[in-house]
Amino acid sequence: MEHHGHSLEEDLRKMLGATADRRQSLRWLLAGAAALPVAGCGGSSTDSSASTTTSTDTTGTTTGTTGTGTTGTGTGTTGTSSSCSVIPEETGGPYPGDGTNSNSSGVVNVLTQTGVVRSDIRGSFNGMSGTAAGVPLTIKLHIVNANNNCAAANAFALYLWHCDRDGNYSLYSSGVTNQNYLRGVQEADANGDITFTTIFPGCYSGRMPHVHFEVYASLAKATSAANRVKTSQFTFPMATLNEVYATTGYSASVRNLAQISYATDNIFSDGYALQLATVTGNATDGYVATLTVAVAA
Repeated sequence: MEHHGHSLEEDLRKMLGATADRRQSLRWLLAGAAALPVAGCGGSSTDSSASTTTSTDTTGTTTGTTGTGTTGTGTGTTGTSSSCSVIPEETGGPYPGDGTNSNSSGVVNVLTQTGVVRSDIRGSFNGMSGTAAGVPLTIKLHIVNANNNCAAANAFALYLWHCDRDGNYSLYSSGVTNQNYLRGVQEADANGDITFTTIFPGCYSGRMPHVHFEVYASLAKATSAANRVKTSQFTFPMATLNEVYATTGYSASVRNLAQISYATDNIFSDGYALQLATVTGNATDGYVATLTVAVAA
């Protein structure tokens, strides 16, 4: 497998050159050691950085959660609850394609491109051609508003992107700068549900496998990163990762995954309960990943 043009060290250099808030920058700076091979088997699934919004019911009793992370690993079913934990804010990384940084050709913003609003993100769009190969993955996200009694955030929009099975990001990585696949925008339905059809992302050096996303208050606002109300990432259970990476095309991911863990990952090391998707399925028929995403908007 050839080198794909980026590692955590390069990610850090690009991230520090892009606009980021203070917390995001500090996390990337302090976690550089995560790129080194470390023996370990995962960290705590308690996320101390997430906030919990509570509401008062008709009896005047304040209700809340115990912080177990059940919201983050839910099945995406519809409905409301009296409280929910807001998913942590995370960096968009060095490959967002949302107009906040540049690739080799200059500033790139897929949010304004024709065809970006789509459910199936495996192929390139807006004049680019090519399809990402890999194990089929359906992503089902349930968006709720913590500032509205955790009700379904219908009409919200979400921009989602991730690397291909070789660990490359379209528009940025060597060999795929002429592709924009594995990026797309969807509007939540009346129940706050969003579905993407994609492929399982690979594991590149220095990071646990993950998917990036940005949440917007409406589809109309999902054309400028300045309008985003949340930027975060989610990951997958280790058992699923081992199954997927045993299949053809993911051999580099086996090696890279063996050198990283949730405990040493620079994003998930402080807790990932609200960012761990529930996954069903198999490598032959494909997988379905579900996650409830609570935002305060």
